[in-house]
Amino acid sequence: MNTARPTAQIASARPEMTAVIVTATGLDESLLREMVQAFYAKVRSDAVLGPIFDAHITDWTPHLERMITFWSSVALMTGRYHGRPQEAHTKLAVGALHFERWLALFKETAQETCSAAGAAHLITRAERIARSLLSAVEESQTVPKPLSDGGAQRTPP
Repeated sequence: MNTARPTAQIASARPEMTAVIVTATGLDESLLREMVQAFYAKVRSDAVLGPIFDAHITDWTPHLERMITFWSSVALMTGRYHGRPQEAHTKLAVGALHFERWLALFKETAQETCSAAGAAHLITRAERIARSLLSAVEESQTVPKPLSDGGAQRTPP
């Protein structure tokens, strides 16, 4: 006898994989929406992150919808998000302090809104994302060294 609770259908490019994740974590589109909205409410009022977001986002409704779609793809493997997060973040004047604060707020919000399994699932992915984005930002901020010595001819040794 199957005692698993029924789950709502989620639009997914990988419905079987999504169903397994939903069952294991308790996450679904509705909970992700709640978590993302609570998280960005904290971000917007945060002394470190708020000014950065305020300088770049004028209409929060589409941004929140994009982030909900992003987390649906990341957490539920739905394949719904089609964007370039690294490209968007490398244009910002941010560093490790900002990503650490982002991650702290994310962890706090995930633990407040999700089951332990759901929070752990999201936090693992958020940590990977933060490392990846920070790496891309740091790489974009380094000044490449010239390949030549100003045009002087080099002779082989």
